[in-house]
Amino acid sequence: MAKSDTSKNQEYSADQIQVLEGLEPVRKRPGMYIGGTGIEGLHHLVWEIVDNGIDEALGGHANEVAVTLLADGGVRVYDNGRGIPTDIHSKTGKSTVETVLTVLHAGGKFGGGGYKVSGGLHGVGSSVVNALSERLHVKIFRDGKIHEQDYSKGAPLGDLKVTGKTTMTGTEISFWPDATIFKEDQTFNYQTILDRLRHSAYLTKGVHTNIEDERTGERYGFYFEGGIQSYVSHLTVGRDVVEEDIFYVDKAVQDCQVEVALQYTDAYTETIKTFANNVLNPEGGTHLTGFKAALTRVINDYARKNGLIKDKEENLTGEDTREGITCIISVKLPDPQFEGQTKGKLGNPEMRGYVEQVMNEYFSYFLEEHPSVARKIVGKGLLAARARKAARAARDNILRKGVLDGASMPGKLADCSSKDPSASEIYLVEGDSAGGSAKTGRDSKTQAILPLRGKVLNVERARLDKMLGNNEILSLIKALGVGIEDSFSLEGLRYHRIIIMTDADVDGSHISTLLLTFFFRFMQPVVDGGHVYLAKPPLFELVKAGRKNPVFIYDEDQLEVVLDATIAARKAEGLKVNNEDERYKQAGFIEQKRYKGLGEMDAEQLFETTMNPEKRVLVQVRVEDAEKADAIFNKLMGSEVEPRKNFIQANAKFVKDLDI
Repeated sequence: MAKSDTSKNQEYSADQIQVLEGLEPVRKRPGMYIGGTGIEGLHHLVWEIVDNGIDEALGGHANEVAVTLLADGGVRVYDNGRGIPTDIHSKTGKSTVETVLTVLHAGGKFGGGGYKVSGGLHGVGSSVVNALSERLHVKIFRDGKIHEQDYSKGAPLGDLKVTGKTTMTGTEISFWPDATIFKEDQTFNYQTILDRLRHSAYLTKGVHTNIEDERTGERYGFYFEGGIQSYVSHLTVGRDVVEEDIFYVDKAVQDCQVEVALQYTDAYTETIKTFANNVLNPEGGTHLTGFKAALTRVINDYARKNGLIKDKEENLTGEDTREGITCIISVKLPDPQFEGQTKGKLGNPEMRGYVEQVMNEYFSYFLEEHPSVARKIVGKGLLAARARKAARAARDNILRKGVLDGASMPGKLADCSSKDPSASEIYLVEGDSAGGSAKTGRDSKTQAILPLRGKVLNVERARLDKMLGNNEILSLIKALGVGIEDSFSLEGLRYHRIIIMTDADVDGSHISTLLLTFFFRFMQPVVDGGHVYLAKPPLFELVKAGRKNPVFIYDEDQLEVVLDATIAARKAEGLKVNNEDERYKQAGFIEQKRYKGLGEMDAEQLFETTMNPEKRVLVQVRVEDAEKADAIFNKLMGSEVEPRKNFIQANAKFVKDLDI
């Protein structure tokens, strides 16, 4: 038997076990509670307090939630609900307000007495915000009195006190984030919060949501009588709808509520948003599973019953029945089971049956009562099925020929020697001329080059079968190694940086937009993973007398800044500046060159200005708001001309020195 080391056992004692009390664990590891301390985590503080007000509205106790971005960097959130109770809590011996703000898992969302349904699950919202705030002020309007209390980093600075009389009811919380926690940025974004309040108003009929920004004077409010029907109408703006009628049902099942609104458009993609107790579930869950099963069954049953699908023909698949659908699924339930604090996916098994039951009954009624709409929906599904079969045949043919086989890359791809995706990058380059310079000037160990001829296919107006017949798109799919649609796998990505490099002109911008449309519609996980970038080639080259290396300028705003600073420096040094000269000459530059395209640069210049990791400027492509991005791509790249025309007319004044 091995001899024990008693000295080591004595060193490892109870004193070494750290116990975090109160709100200490929140300040110690904030990411566990709000997902991180970046800009998203910062805004998560606002969502926690706003959602408390929405919960009051869901219970029928409030009809207003208002957010004010304070001039000094704080945020104030008010709801006109019942107000947090102010009496002494039996278990803590403190006021209920202080208990809610200082004890994790304390709130009306436990035990069933406070809320029938609630977006919050863990009951940590208000206390987490308090813990991560440099200071917090709470004001309660209840029972004819105003109660107030101040906190700092989660700790009360005094007792809850009565400070006045009132006829109002509700809760007002003002907080200022702790800069030692949110080191990256403590600036709240008006547009981000406005978008969230819009969603809340869509999902909660009869509720006014308002935002005011004291920093700029901006203010906006939302109220939608139609609820999620209005939401569907908002999402389908600019698209051709199959029929003006929106299917809508709002039905109680047991102690839950199922609300669904949907409409079909001419799009080739589906837009389905799922919510549980007003919380967005981007990964879906049991309510989405139930919806999909019912939709497919009801449409196929109707089609067969009415002879639209013959006896020997295959049923439409779920993918066929959902092509072009825009749908909002909103469920309310007493005890939501989410995956994690971020609530990305609903897990309650009973919700699948409830949603399926409601859709089976009421969508069947809808199709029977709207035969013209039903036939159009089935017809769209049949077209989708034919396109799916054509795409499968095209893909199978391509696979048989080995075109998508990773061992056989596109002939025009100049691959890098590195086999480590994290160290590798691919440049998607406009034109053979620039592609040739890029191939010559690149670092062949880590940089691959794929030249693209002309303008790639606009995938916003094309199904997969047409895409697979386009050489440029096919080469791109093949080079990236991730496959497409049901064969897509991010694990196969061969380059962790995909860099779109086009000319700094209108045509270059158009090609960039076409490529971004492709990535957003068919490879969004690649974008979400932070793998897509835009290269920023220089627009100007300035040469100064007596200097060998030119100065490269990347946009007109930067040019003005450089010229202003250089002219001011010359004047400060006592050098004579002739105000009649062009500005670049006033600044002491003997030559100015404006680049029309990448092809004007030789291989060395292209590498040094646009491809050298130590000097280049890259813009990472992110999807901050998928809903807004979807609308933009539809407006700019879709088949409807009028929305695009209106967009151009509205934004033409912002374009500088248009080069046509």
